[in-house]
Amino acid sequence: MKQITPAMLADLGRQAQASPRRRANLNLHERLDDPIQRLAIAMEPDTYVRPHRHPHTWELLHPLRGRFIVLHFDDAGTVVARATLGADSGVVETPAGGWHAVLSLDPGAVIFEVKHGPYQPIDAADYAPWSPAAESADGSAARSDIAALMAWYATAQPGQRWTA
Repeated sequence: MKQITPAMLADLGRQAQASPRRRANLNLHERLDDPIQRLAIAMEPDTYVRPHRHPHTWELLHPLRGRFIVLHFDDAGTVVARATLGADSGVVETPAGGWHAVLSLDPGAVIFEVKHGPYQPIDAADYAPWSPAAESADGSAARSDIAALMAWYATAQPGQRWTA
C-alpha cells in the first residue's frame, strides 16, 4: 500500500523550504516512464510556477495541505478561470494544452498532481511567451518581474490580462 502520511507531508514541506527552488516532490509512480504520473509537490509561497502548458496531457491538482491559487489563461495571457484549491475548490483539472499557473498561499503547502506520463520536461515553446523566464541568459533570476507576476497571480480575476 502506498500512502502519504501527515509526517511525510511535514518532511516534504521542510525539504521545499530548504530547496533553492522552494519546491520538493514525492513521487508515487515508480518510474519516470510510468503512463500515469502521481506526485505530491510541496511548494512555498515564493516558488515561481511560470505559466505553462502540457500539450500531451490533462493535469489534475488536489490540495493535501494548505491553499493554492490556480489560474487558467488564454493564449494572450488573459485569465479565463481561477480557483483557490483548499478553500473554494477541492480539485482542478487543466485540459491538455491549457495554459496554467499555480501560486502557493501557505508555508508548508502540498499539492497532489496526476497527469499522463511518461515524464516530459516542459519544452521552451510550452512556457507562456508573455511571462518572465525563471532565469535570464546569465543564469540569474529576473526577480522583480517574477515578483510582480506572482503578486498579480494573487489578485488576478477572469477577464484580466497580465501586462509587464
